[in-house]
Amino acid sequence: MKEMLDKCMLCPRECGVNRNKGNVGLCGVDSKIKVARIAPHYFEEPPISAQNGSGAIFFSGCNLKCIFCQNYNISVKNFGKEITVDELASKMLELQEKGVHNINLVTPTHYIVQIVEALKIAKEKGLKIPIVYNTSSYEKVESLKLLEGLVDIYLPDLKYFDDFIAMRYSKAPNYFNTAIEAIEEMYRQVGPIKLSKDGIMKKGVIVRHLMLPEKSEDSKKILDYLYGTYGDNIFLSIMNQYTPLPQVKNIEELNRTITENEYNELIDYAISLGISKAFIQDGKTCLESFIPEFDLTGV
Repeated sequence: MKEMLDKCMLCPRECGVNRNKGNVGLCGVDSKIKVARIAPHYFEEPPISAQNGSGAIFFSGCNLKCIFCQNYNISVKNFGKEITVDELASKMLELQEKGVHNINLVTPTHYIVQIVEALKIAKEKGLKIPIVYNTSSYEKVESLKLLEGLVDIYLPDLKYFDDFIAMRYSKAPNYFNTAIEAIEEMYRQVGPIKLSKDGIMKKGVIVRHLMLPEKSEDSKKILDYLYGTYGDNIFLSIMNQYTPLPQVKNIEELNRTITENEYNELIDYAISLGISKAFIQDGKTCLESFIPEFDLTGV
């Protein structure tokens, strides 16, 4: 599979660069795995983190480049440390030994080839807990197929309905259609939600949507699509913790947080649709999930 990086077409950007020779595409990384943090993480959705936390592996770089990204230092500035495929597999096993409920691969798209190899090694050595693929959804179906049978839980975003907004904030052409095709493939692979007796997620899909300032109608269209397509077979995570960071200072509409009234209106809309399997986010708690103090102590 490593030859796929000779002319990388893993994501919808299709940069075509030879990452095996040290070249980088829009994701900002070559073929070497780079991670910012590996540690138990307690601020994901309840059935993911539960009591013991999720075994999060935060990968450096990103193929989407959202201007408002809360993890800007690792997604754009590529803060992190290089590790090998064997080391990645070992870290997964170490997290399992710490008692986490799952292995949570955060921003993994540009490392699919290396992740597949690491997962196979780790599973051969006794990795048994569920694997979570935590993504922006700017994915190619062909690449996601490489993960079939290896990933148990998909945790995708559905960021934008309107492609004009996707281009303005993420320079992502055809984001909505690309993302919904990716989510359809994820659902095909893992199917409806499966929980343990104590409510811990074992299989299924949680789709996240971060509400943005002045984009309530876009958010409603996303809820319309997701509930109309999947009903209660997936979880929805409706997030309100958008935080304006310095890189958006020149984008007027992004220079404020979501108001309580805006968020409540969206939640009321979700209820009116009949949505019941949704997580209503507490901004303070979830904020810690999106802008942690990253360090390499767990790497």
